[in-house]
Amino acid sequence: MHVPILGSTVEIDETAIAEPPAVVREQVREYARGEREAFDLTVAMPGTMTGEVMAAMTDIPYGETRTYGELAAELDTAPVAVGQACGRNPVPIVVPCHRVVGSDGGLGGYSGGDGVATKRRLLEFEQGTTRLSTES
Repeated sequence: MHVPILGSTVEIDETAIAEPPAVVREQVREYARGEREAFDLTVAMPGTMTGEVMAAMTDIPYGETRTYGELAAELDTAPVAVGQACGRNPVPIVVPCHRVVGSDGGLGGYSGGDGVATKRRLLEFEQGTTRLSTES
């Protein structure tokens, strides 16, 4: 499913979420209006490194970031493996891969929307430096 947010469109794999698409869309709209900081959705986490990284990303609080290296240390793997797993996240925004950044403060990559530009806007929004339209 394609979900509009921040002037771009993020693809979310609806088969990875137990709830119907209408519920997912409504929760994304609530997030965009600043009414939701975490998603209340049942996400299927793969039994692989990607699933381990996805689970770790769900623990990153709204408005905060972690580095690829910090997640790698937590999971006893390499930062590049964390980055690759972030790129395979089938449910960006819902599982907040946008909250994972480089150790130098660089944004790295982002598989959703317009790539790094969308990641930057999501981080700025969560940190309160920008406001979104309520018409997402």
